[in-house]
Amino acid sequence: MQNRMTLKELARILNVSVSTVSKALRNSPEISPDTIQKVKELAKLNHYVPNTLAQNLKGRKTKTIGVVIPSILPQFFAKALHGIETKASELGYGIIICISNESLEKEKQSLKTLVNGRVDGLIVSLSRETQASMDIEHVMDLKNYKIPLVLFDRVLDAIECDKVSINDSLQAEQATMELYKSGCRQIAYVSGIPKTSVNDERLNGYKEALKRVNLKEQIIQFEESNFQDKKIQKLLKDGKLDGILASDELSGIKSMKAGLSAGFSIPNDFSVIGFTNGIMGEQFIPSLTVVDQHAEEQGKLALETMVDRIEEKLPPEKFHYKLDTSIIRRGSTKN
Repeated sequence: MQNRMTLKELARILNVSVSTVSKALRNSPEISPDTIQKVKELAKLNHYVPNTLAQNLKGRKTKTIGVVIPSILPQFFAKALHGIETKASELGYGIIICISNESLEKEKQSLKTLVNGRVDGLIVSLSRETQASMDIEHVMDLKNYKIPLVLFDRVLDAIECDKVSINDSLQAEQATMELYKSGCRQIAYVSGIPKTSVNDERLNGYKEALKRVNLKEQIIQFEESNFQDKKIQKLLKDGKLDGILASDELSGIKSMKAGLSAGFSIPNDFSVIGFTNGIMGEQFIPSLTVVDQHAEEQGKLALETMVDRIEEKLPPEKFHYKLDTSIIRRGSTKN
């Protein structure tokens, strides 16, 4: 591949200084119009492309933001990432994406790689292993590099930084009460994302709602490869289950599938509400009623907050933005 033309080579051809070429390309009033025209004509003829990274490094900025997410498969993170990328492009920033795959070690390595890559800031949703172990030294160390951090969705109070999330506890409480008001009296909480901050908050909201109406807790948590379909089917057959609050979209879909495959009807025999407004839930039959987390808006707000922090437009104190959410009612719940 042919080497790109550089400022130094343009200057050598024109027999002027590199500084003169640089200023001419920026239409500096210090350079005569004739010289500006000659420099630009030569640059165009040789397909000169400005080295944006080098220019930004002179100002100690790369205009690049690192993003670390636990997974790309859940609809929530796919939508959030779309929001981040869209807003970054709009504001003139680039992003570098790393996926931790819920691994603490991969998250540590991702942050190290991004810091070494001289990103201006980091947007992170913490991995499950990080939250389960509370091993957050690698995140706290970012202060030593003076790199701003924004946590979104999965956030921890112990980490002092800007944060973007929803009020998971309140939304879970309201969703549980939605099931209660529709006639459900034996409501279970089903989760495939144990040991995460969002799960803890949603579980707390579920418990708080049941306390209000004096109902018994039924909690079913599982790892991805070990869904408790037999347990759900037994509860349904024994008449001990008529409503499910699912911590995430996949848990909601799997719960519905378990009941339907055992011959139960939704929402006549049991109702389901899940978190995340994704394609799976919308297209499933019956379609899943969901708490819309506004994933794309979370991503956009996280990016905007990061850029404002980088460009020193925010006061020193850190912010925790909690977006309002809404319940999208579909076929898995009674009207």
